Amino acid sequence: MNHGFNRCSYEHALIVKIGLNGEMLIVCLYVDDLIFTENCQEMISDFREAMTREFEMADMGLMYYFLGLEITQSEDGIFICQQKYAKDILEHFKMATCKPISTPMEERLKLTKDGSGSEVDPTYFKRLVGSLRYLTSTRPDLVYSVGMVSRCMETHRQSHLQAVKRILRYIKGNVDDGVFYTVSNDFQLMRYTDSDWGGDIRERKSTSGYVFSLGNGIFSWFSKKQQVVALSSAEAKYIAEAYCATQAIWLHLMFAELRHKQKHPTMINCDNKSAIALAKNLVFHGRSKHIDIKYHFIRDLVKSEEIVLQFCKSEDQVADMFTKPLKTDSFLKLKRKHGQDELGLREAVGNKKDFS
Repeated sequence: MNHGFNRCSYEHALIVKIGLNGEMLIVCLYVDDLIFTENCQEMISDFREAMTREFEMADMGLMYYFLGLEITQSEDGIFICQQKYAKDILEHFKMATCKPISTPMEERLKLTKDGSGSEVDPTYFKRLVGSLRYLTSTRPDLVYSVGMVSRCMETHRQSHLQAVKRILRYIKGNVDDGVFYTVSNDFQLMRYTDSDWGGDIRERKSTSGYVFSLGNGIFSWFSKKQQVVALSSAEAKYIAEAYCATQAIWLHLMFAELRHKQKHPTMINCDNKSAIALAKNLVFHGRSKHIDIKYHFIRDLVKSEEIVLQFCKSEDQVADMFTKPLKTDSFLKLKRKHGQDELGLREAVGNKKDFS
């Protein structure tokens, strides 16, 4: 790379320059758009001059809008949301005046691909679900519910449309939501992983979820149906641990590139003692010999102490939101733990620019 820049080995859209005294300039590239940050003002000035000499470009200043994401930066922290995009979705699909609701999915609801009721317009349904999927970029509270309706893209019946409209009603009541990252010196990476068991009542497959936080706000989250049928709750959570471990290893490599190498083993919180014991037992026996080999790599990570599995109580399981629909109290409690604190949101939104 020119001018002393090096492309990150683990994320090719990330480019880093390290100065002689440890100064750092970080550049994120998306097609023809750039985001950059630094800990040395001189490096920013030099970078701006070099870029304007070689390319025809405009400096937009402090980032406040990028690819539909709205960013508010203040002394208290950084707030990221998609308020305008959420409002546009409600307007486009004629739900701007709908009655709001407190959760995106009814507790204990089990959607099936077959569904019920007559078929709905497939183009309309797919456009609606596709629009919601992009909104999950800043809305972890929508990830599970949007993931569930996404599994019904090929069948699209009235029961599926009703589930999607419930999500829109929830968005109507929380259109300003996003993630608020308060100023903090706590750079300890926190990780939680969870799974339901056989939640898909047709294929009997489970849903894995994990969440990573740095300081008070989460920055990486995941919810996905497992590829195999788990024979027990412990097995389902063991597979979820493996998913979480792969992301944890990648994040550690990324942090090392950014000169924030984690000094301690990766601590993953799980609320199932049997799943933790399964990862520590290197002997293949009746409970594990049928599990796909790709999930067993976590045993080597535990043995080498790169990964430490820690038990947490179910009520403290932050990843619970990504594996099942919850009752209102539990759902709102987890939203606050995810950095979607209502007080922080109100303060941040009050200082936002108007993007409408």
